[in-house]
Amino acid sequence: MDTLTHALTGALVARLICAAPQAATSAALPRIAGRFSAAFYGRAGSVAPWQAVVVGLVAGAFPDIDAVTKWIGELTYLRHHRGVTHSVLLAPLWAALLSTLLAPLWAGTRRLQGGWKALFPLALAALLLHIAGDWITQFGTMMLAPFSDARSGLGAMFIIDLSFTGILLAGLALAALLPGRRWPAALGLAGAVGWVVLAWVGKQEAQAVGQRHAQAQGLQAVWIDSMPRPASPFNWTVTVFDGQRYHVAHVNTRRTAALVAGSDDNFVRRFSAPYLPEAIVPWSQVGRFGGPDTPAWVRQAWEHEAFATYRWFALAPALVSAVEQPAPGGSGTERCAVFRDLRFDFPGRSESPFTFGLCLQADGSARVVKVEDGVQRPA
Repeated sequence: MDTLTHALTGALVARLICAAPQAATSAALPRIAGRFSAAFYGRAGSVAPWQAVVVGLVAGAFPDIDAVTKWIGELTYLRHHRGVTHSVLLAPLWAALLSTLLAPLWAGTRRLQGGWKALFPLALAALLLHIAGDWITQFGTMMLAPFSDARSGLGAMFIIDLSFTGILLAGLALAALLPGRRWPAALGLAGAVGWVVLAWVGKQEAQAVGQRHAQAQGLQAVWIDSMPRPASPFNWTVTVFDGQRYHVAHVNTRRTAALVAGSDDNFVRRFSAPYLPEAIVPWSQVGRFGGPDTPAWVRQAWEHEAFATYRWFALAPALVSAVEQPAPGGSGTERCAVFRDLRFDFPGRSESPFTFGLCLQADGSARVVKVEDGVQRPA
């Protein structure tokens, strides 16, 4: 999920926990929120709503600080993004750190009492919702880092969902208009949860499309996965893997007729138009290692030790190209096999991100490259 949406989620949950003092005795308060706040009322209850929003925004965005690993290298980013800063186990540590850093900003104000402890529950809640927000996407997150590098994800939401973000914004705006009430924040978060549930329903429908296709074609499916796509919770790329090839279809699970979109239509309609009803959707095939004429060295490149990080990362890797080219420095030639991950490949996207290659040298060594705009650069 994008960092802005994470920040909004953090701000909204912080507002849910912290409302104006007079709201603490209101019989209209949501019971769960009221009890949670009461447990910290001597601390979190002393935080002004606007202070809570600031803490929630900062803590909600904080885990994405791991993007700095790109400065080290692309493979380092793949290995560590959504790692330790996205760990449920380490969330209390990060919450304590952020609370300690933010508390001095208001040390001299009348409202803030209890120092960093007043901010801790707000920061922790925002951090946990950030982790949950990444867990619901296809990219997944290493929730148990650093003790496990297993990525887990619900795979129900596209990385950027404007409707989801809009629900959060509406909840936060309503909460700003009613600073003494918790129900606007509760309503905004409930609406966001409802949207995730709707997307999960769409995923189950897309999975069923894949299962019906496999059965109709007599495919021995190794796995079936449905990848969320932009513009609608019912837009999916359904992928059936038979061990050699991916059978791929871009489906809208609720549409009964094709959606026509021209160049002058809004971007939502244009992004959604390629996803067709199950009855008329075409299925394409993509070989994991290309076709029968793919040279044997491609598999050697894929299995090379230097490519271990990409093998760990890619859910649906597919060969893009296999070429022999001049080696860097003009010292002979090298063989390069380039792969993309079908998770990130969808209609309207000119180039799939996370496209990497392994180049085998004549002396048996290898180098990993990142491919962008058709240009290779060291990973």
